[in-house]
Amino acid sequence: MHARLNTETCDMWKKLSMYFRGGLFVVVLLSPIYASAQEIKPQSNSDDSNVRPAVTKVDLQIVKRAREILNSESKWNRADNRICPAEAKTVSLYCALQMATVEVGGKAEHRGAALQEARFVIDEIARDRNYEHRLMNYNNDRTTTFSDIQEVLRITESLITLRLKTNGNSQ
Repeated sequence: MHARLNTETCDMWKKLSMYFRGGLFVVVLLSPIYASAQEIKPQSNSDDSNVRPAVTKVDLQIVKRAREILNSESKWNRADNRICPAEAKTVSLYCALQMATVEVGGKAEHRGAALQEARFVIDEIARDRNYEHRLMNYNNDRTTTFSDIQEVLRITESLITLRLKTNGNSQ
């Protein structure tokens, strides 16, 4: 009887340990999403470079439009100065996002969700570079290729899509 009780107790602890690890995995997986939801701030004229506005379907459309604007290397301006004339023949990463923001959203939003998400992607993929102006400096970095620029936009689009699904945002 005593041996049976020890076996049952051991099995119970194994099951609890398995459930705990599975739950811990889910918590670790979802904690960045939960944390970002807790940090959502209304879009404003704030110049906080780390503000994380809530994403909407409009932000997804903005990134898709930026990918269309910057769809070939011949259209890429790798000498960005963050001045984006409408008649420009070439555009930088920043200008493609800014132009798309105006086209899709109706007005420029320097700290809008689409641009901010692209900045955060650059933070992750160029972690050791500490750019003052992430979009401009990454665009102008001599080691950045056109493929890198496209990858930033692709990842940004994927992350916004994921955040929309996770947050159930249908705006």
